[in-house]
Amino acid sequence: MAQERELHESHAGAADRAAEVVRNHQSGPLPAGLYVVATPIGNLADITLRAIAVLAQVDVIYCEDTRHSRTLLAHFCITRPTRPYHEHNAARERPRVLAELAAGKSVGLISDAGTPLISDPGYKLVREAIEAGFPVTAIPGSSAPLAALVSAGLATDAFLFAGFLPPRRSARKTRLEELKAVPATLVFFEAPSRLADTLGDIADVLGDREAAVARELTKLHEEMRRGTPAELSQWAGDAAPKGEMVILVGPPREAPVTDEAISARLEPLLAEMSLSDAARTVAHDLGVPRRKGG
Repeated sequence: MAQERELHESHAGAADRAAEVVRNHQSGPLPAGLYVVATPIGNLADITLRAIAVLAQVDVIYCEDTRHSRTLLAHFCITRPTRPYHEHNAARERPRVLAELAAGKSVGLISDAGTPLISDPGYKLVREAIEAGFPVTAIPGSSAPLAALVSAGLATDAFLFAGFLPPRRSARKTRLEELKAVPATLVFFEAPSRLADTLGDIADVLGDREAAVARELTKLHEEMRRGTPAELSQWAGDAAPKGEMVILVGPPREAPVTDEAISARLEPLLAEMSLSDAARTVAHDLGVPRRKGG
């Protein structure tokens, strides 16, 4: 009992410190507007002081699952009213949220885990709030796609988050064909029950690329597997891993420029310019050293 009381006081103290941090950076009460607040994806210690402070001050908090979110809020001694906002009631609830914003209220929006709007219906609410002239403020924090990306060891200079692939194989392969030529690391969410099949389809369509699977990020059984899509499909079929999954697939491997391709580009240029100029043009166009271009 004493330990529970100490834990409760510790969480209450964290909320108080968070509120103090925000008070030091703003004057007066929390301004009216829509606050899109990131929450932890597994480890509660990943919540930010600013997120705690904002959630403790908004007039109402909209969340995917009120039962799940009340547990999170109670952990940090936050007692603001909560209302559901998810894909099944979003169209009905958006006018209510906009009416509250019009009444000068501050409204928080959270998801069950991570950053709202990432593979959830919140973007429609944000868009309508912007169109209606209400301020929208992001309170950044945890994001499963970004956490997976920075620890996978794949290229990060360009990446595309594509959400969940279609559950049916034919539609999934069609979508992968659309993404095949994208010169970036691809990031997907996937259910454990489809992981092996999806990785197999990725191997069939995207070929032999670098890839990784992140599982249970920030949680006790966090795991990162790296390999080719075919190797990871074999692992997933054998191990049947559980938990929340993020699949990452590296960009297409650059095909080497052949001598035939260089000659095909060089020959018509020689009829128009000197060998030196033609070699310079080929080297620039094909991305090869000038000595190889001519």
